[in-house]
Amino acid sequence: MGTLNMLGLAKRIGARFLLTSTSEVYGDPLEHPQKETYWGHVNPIGVRSCYDEGKRTAETLTMDYHRGDGVEVRIARIFNTYGPRMCLDDGRVVSNFVSQAIRKQPMTVYGDGKQTRSFQYVSDLVDGLMALMEGEHIGPFNLGNPGEFTMLELAQVVKETIDSSATIEFRENTADDPQKRKPDISKAKELLNWEPKVPLHEGLPKMASDFRNRILNEDEGKG
Repeated sequence: MGTLNMLGLAKRIGARFLLTSTSEVYGDPLEHPQKETYWGHVNPIGVRSCYDEGKRTAETLTMDYHRGDGVEVRIARIFNTYGPRMCLDDGRVVSNFVSQAIRKQPMTVYGDGKQTRSFQYVSDLVDGLMALMEGEHIGPFNLGNPGEFTMLELAQVVKETIDSSATIEFRENTADDPQKRKPDISKAKELLNWEPKVPLHEGLPKMASDFRNRILNEDEGKG
């Protein structure tokens, strides 16, 4: 509904509209890495479908307003992004691991930890969105870092960055959890002249420093 309302506003005032879509439109992909031409593999009645199908429908609405009403649109499919000032307990895997390691809690890994994700630093995403909005190409464009890590590898990087004594606790996996996630960014490289610059081992310490300060302040407040 938010997308529909904003498209109506963009139509009325002649604005350029940006849809921040998601890699979740690919579902649990049968193609790896994922190109923008891939239509996805989504369970329409699963526990994650309200988000997956909501974003897919938002892309549909965006393209219909473009084709039917001439609204200028841009679509970005954003892959996992991390950085300072994220919510400490937003449930995202990087936030979880960093918060848990700083609080001396076990890092929770769901399933066997072999499922993969790609992590881009927030400044790279901002650069990509600006390039998209300032360019002439509609998209969709994958905006993500093609560096691929298993959950166990991510936990190891967090351990090395924050606390070498951090431990891992395995839990039952969630339903419809995608097993692989990696963007093919060749389209963004070619048409937007964009690619991520910040590797995980550089971005993670910046996020950890911010999280540590906020968690310490939070603990002092409780004290």
